[in-house]
Amino acid sequence: MIFKSKYLVSLFAGLFMLLLGIQVYFMYKTYQVKKREIYSDVHKKITTYIDNLEDLGQLSKHGSNESKDIFVKFTHQEITKKELLDYFEKYRNSTKNNLSNYIDKKFEKDDYEVAVRVVYLSVTSLPDSTKLIDKPIVLYETRNKVLKPGISETGKWETSSTSTSDKTEKPERNDSFIVKSQTDFEILNINYIVFKELTLLILCCVALLLSVLILYIFTVKNLIKQQKQIEVLHTVVDNISHEFKTPIATLKIASKTLKKEYNQEIFPLIDRQISRLEDLMKQLHAEEFDEVILIIHPQDWDFFIQDLAFTFPKADLELNNSVSTELPFDKKLMETVIKNLCENSVKYGASKIKINLKTIQNKLEITVSDNGNGIEQKELKNIFEKFYRIQPNNIHNSKGLGLGLFFVKKIIEKYNGKMEVSSIVKEGTTFKISIPYED
Repeated sequence: MIFKSKYLVSLFAGLFMLLLGIQVYFMYKTYQVKKREIYSDVHKKITTYIDNLEDLGQLSKHGSNESKDIFVKFTHQEITKKELLDYFEKYRNSTKNNLSNYIDKKFEKDDYEVAVRVVYLSVTSLPDSTKLIDKPIVLYETRNKVLKPGISETGKWETSSTSTSDKTEKPERNDSFIVKSQTDFEILNINYIVFKELTLLILCCVALLLSVLILYIFTVKNLIKQQKQIEVLHTVVDNISHEFKTPIATLKIASKTLKKEYNQEIFPLIDRQISRLEDLMKQLHAEEFDEVILIIHPQDWDFFIQDLAFTFPKADLELNNSVSTELPFDKKLMETVIKNLCENSVKYGASKIKINLKTIQNKLEITVSDNGNGIEQKELKNIFEKFYRIQPNNIHNSKGLGLGLFFVKKIIEKYNGKMEVSSIVKEGTTFKISIPYED
């Protein structure tokens, strides 16, 4: 049962982790799709803006006389490379504010922070294929810098012009250029925009996961609670089934004895065993009865031994009882201690059992020694475990469930007592018990 429960809990945990992984993957893919949709929408608008940049800076991908003239001058070495770069830097700075204001205004309603950059990747002079620039030149750029472009769009076009001489009025040279450009743009607050639009979906996913997790925790707690209840029930059933054996066996013997001959002393014994059976029945229905703790009287110890002697007539039980006062212990529990220890001795070959009872400085001292088979030292640490039985050659030679000494230990622990056991193989075993009490 416990193994199955652990298996189910592990399976539940695995399924929850699988569900969590699916939800994370689903959210990630949804994030990517939404991000692409936003970039696609902005890209369409950006393309239109770039086509209208001529109104802002008097230069577009179709070229302008000013930029073409500056390339012509550089080709014919009329200006230096530094002057060429200075021209484009000056041009970029002069258009930055207008371009930025234009972009910001267009996306103000959507709350997008958009960065744009237009770069000349290469400029090649025809027909000799001379490269005029050795690294990209930024032509347009907004105040917001492009760090990681969301979309990059490249373009290529050719510009041409014809120069004439004043004297001949015939063409002298043909100045043509192939220009490659790239337009980059980035939505700087794309994560904020996407998560804002997916807020409801994210909350629903989190609520679903939390609901499953709460259900999982509730189920595990309920399962643990049920396991504890089952363990308690098993302990009660084991205890009572074990306790039933002695009074039933005693009553059987008493019945046989009465059939043979009338004996007045047997009737008190029968009454005690019937009372004991009634007490055991009450334990099965504890909710129907008020718990009454029976204080043990000095003569009760004698009755315990008398009943055991009647049940085990072949065993010699010797009681030395120096207890002369009532003790604040449950009579039923003390009977269980004495009965289980003596039964255990008889079960493992004892023919003589000595029981010594005395009180010293508010402590009850109980010593039970026998001349039975004894217990090997390696077995002593295990004899108080539930269902444990000594197994010589792996064969159970005696009947029982292995519960007697387990219950003795639990009772002693209940009263904060101590127990020691010593044994010599083929000579016998001695149990020493010390239980404190208050007057």
